[in-house]
Amino acid sequence: QVQLLESGGGLVQAGGSLRLSCAASGRTFTNYVMGWFRKAPGKEREYVAAISRSGDRTYYGDSVKGRFTISRDNAKNTVYLQMNSLKPEDAAVYECAADPGPDDLPKYEYDYWGQGTQVTVSS
Repeated sequence: QVQLLESGGGLVQAGGSLRLSCAASGRTFTNYVMGWFRKAPGKEREYVAAISRSGDRTYYGDSVKGRFTISRDNAKNTVYLQMNSLKPEDAAVYECAADPGPDDLPKYEYDYWGQGTQVTVSS
């Protein structure tokens, strides 16, 4: 079992940046592949990014590639999502996810989810 808590969401102007954090507890953080997803009103949940256990491999959805960066600090049991050049269409609830399965990316199925943090982008 692992518990996930996202933070760092808020309101930002288009073109600005935010850094989201996801703090994990309950089990050894390095046991989990970590991902970020987002859910915007009227849209399906979208795969944003994922990172392997050691952080040596990453995956990005096409819509955020080149603008967002996923990273992790296993000593702090935390995964991050640095979001740059934000667009109004990036507005969503961003959800952190963890999975104990293998490190093959992209990974689509995750066992554990955080509650989400709201990102709002004004034009």
